[in-house]
Amino acid sequence: MIRLAFTILAGVVLGLVVHLVSVLALPRIATQDAYSRLTPMTKLNGVTQLPLADPNTSPMPFMDPAFALAICRYDLSGGPIKLAVPVSQAYTSVSFYTRNEIAYYAINDRSAGKKVIELDLMTEAQHNALPEDEEVTAADRLIIDSPTTTGLILIKALAAEPGLMPQAQASLAAATCAPQTEAPAKAETPRARR
Repeated sequence: MIRLAFTILAGVVLGLVVHLVSVLALPRIATQDAYSRLTPMTKLNGVTQLPLADPNTSPMPFMDPAFALAICRYDLSGGPIKLAVPVSQAYTSVSFYTRNEIAYYAINDRSAGKKVIELDLMTEAQHNALPEDEEVTAADRLIIDSPTTTGLILIKALAAEPGLMPQAQASLAAATCAPQTEAPAKAETPRARR
């Protein structure tokens, strides 16, 4: 009886280990992840609006039809980028993902408290290389440290009613995501929770 109980317990433990390893390894070995799917249809270091959600032609699964979506596929190897997103009437959010789809920062229009969400995105090494400037405070500029040099920025604008979708799309059309031409001033950085 003890041998049978031990065999069942060993089988359950082995099954859990195999399941856990496969779930953790799948995002790294998948060939059709979000970054790969969006590469042919998006610009590098530029904002590209995605088509409206349609179950038959949607580029990504589970897209919400109440949101207008835009993507900035970024590469920080050439230097930091500056992101500016005008807020829409209802709700606007900006989410940051690594190349392997790990979310590391998000901000929305309510937490930004401005009519435009503006921030600088750079690697930690680029942030550390910035010159010290004592006159600039954290309220002057938001600097986000990316854990990887490549990734995705997802920009969403809510259309509270179907008739407001053109306004939501227009606010995303005015968004910019481009390499910085001037060095940003040093500021305090909100560290992403891991």
